[in-house]
Amino acid sequence: MRYAFSTLGLPGTPLARSAELAAAHGYDGLELRAHPEEPLHPGSPAGDRAVGLRTLAAAGVAVLGVAGYARVAAAGPDEPVLAEIRALIGLAADLRAPYVRVFPGGGDQPAPAADDHAVRRLLAAAPFAERHGVRILLETHDSHRTAAATARVLDRVAHPSTGAVWDVLHTWLGGEPPAESRRTLAAHLGYVQVKDVASAGEPTPLGLGAGVLPLAEAAAAADPDGWLCWEYEKRWHPGAAELPEQLAGGREYLAGLVRARRRE
Repeated sequence: MRYAFSTLGLPGTPLARSAELAAAHGYDGLELRAHPEEPLHPGSPAGDRAVGLRTLAAAGVAVLGVAGYARVAAAGPDEPVLAEIRALIGLAADLRAPYVRVFPGGGDQPAPAADDHAVRRLLAAAPFAERHGVRILLETHDSHRTAAATARVLDRVAHPSTGAVWDVLHTWLGGEPPAESRRTLAAHLGYVQVKDVASAGEPTPLGLGAGVLPLAEAAAAADPDGWLCWEYEKRWHPGAAELPEQLAGGREYLAGLVRARRRE
């Protein structure tokens, strides 16, 4: 198993520092938040990308994925969404990252209309992703927060350069049992994104294992040769405890879940 954490947990932190923290605490990679306020994003020039890649390589840290904000199920014209996805894929390719994360973003549209938008755009973007050696992963989130809703789209796309990120919080909030999420996403899963909270009504991030999310079941779904990624949403909850002081415990907690699974 390989372990990563999201730079969403380190708002305003230089890439070199994020890489240093990952290496020091036993994480193999980083999920890079691809927003203009971050050190690297789709608008970053080629020189910055090259420096970033060298920085990460020097620390022995890989880029698991580029976490973008394209909304593939949103209403409106296709081209702006496709342009955003292509830009994310280009960044991922430059950083040698295997994945790009996109959101559904279907809003209050009827589910069939939102699905159609997502399917059409993912089908259009998948060949470009394939040429660049990148896989587009639709996160279980917002309008498609359950594995059932996400797989409903991906089953229709049926392209090897598309797949899913399983955000454990959102499937849980959608009332979907983790064993069901696991079965439904099995054919599509890129990696598992873990986090913890106190309750459905209190989303402030907690250290892994300190809340109520079914993390053991989620870890059981991860490919033994794949990735578990901790998304600590400090960016949206500035009052939450700082992430660096929790990284060692979080890494050990995840490793403990994996060891327990192997004993079963």
